[in-house]
Amino acid sequence: MMILTPWTGKHWREKHIRKISDKVFDHFKNDTGRANLTFEDLYIAVLLVFNDINKCLPGPHFDPPSKVEVKSLMRDCDLNLDGELNREEFVKFMQQITADTFITVSQRLIITLAVAPTVALLRKRSTEGVPHFGKVVQKIPNSVYASLVTLAIVLFQKAGQAIE
Repeated sequence: MMILTPWTGKHWREKHIRKISDKVFDHFKNDTGRANLTFEDLYIAVLLVFNDINKCLPGPHFDPPSKVEVKSLMRDCDLNLDGELNREEFVKFMQQITADTFITVSQRLIITLAVAPTVALLRKRSTEGVPHFGKVVQKIPNSVYASLVTLAIVLFQKAGQAIE
């Protein structure tokens, strides 16, 4: 049995941010032939990362930061003050720019995966007395019913995202 600690979540996040950062950095390095990212490269990288995040997650999309926000954070992360970001500066930049995103994602996952099954089971009990429908609901095992309702919530979130 694995015990989750705050460090475990932080370590997981840092590991994934590092993986994403290295992939994006290498993409731009290979395309441009430069060792560092300019502001223009950095802004495009941010848009690509937020696009990937939005494609993978249910619910409303995350708006990428504005050019002004990117430029300001770039200045904060440019430790050698050369106007470009090297790999390590880029990793720091990505950790800072995605911090709020990961908190929001964690909250959504907790709501979807923990609260939804509990609500589903409470709703199941209230529908068991409904004529015709109640008998069908009673025959469905609680675990299956909770999973189906959770799946329906995730699909509903995805459908709402498609409408926007």
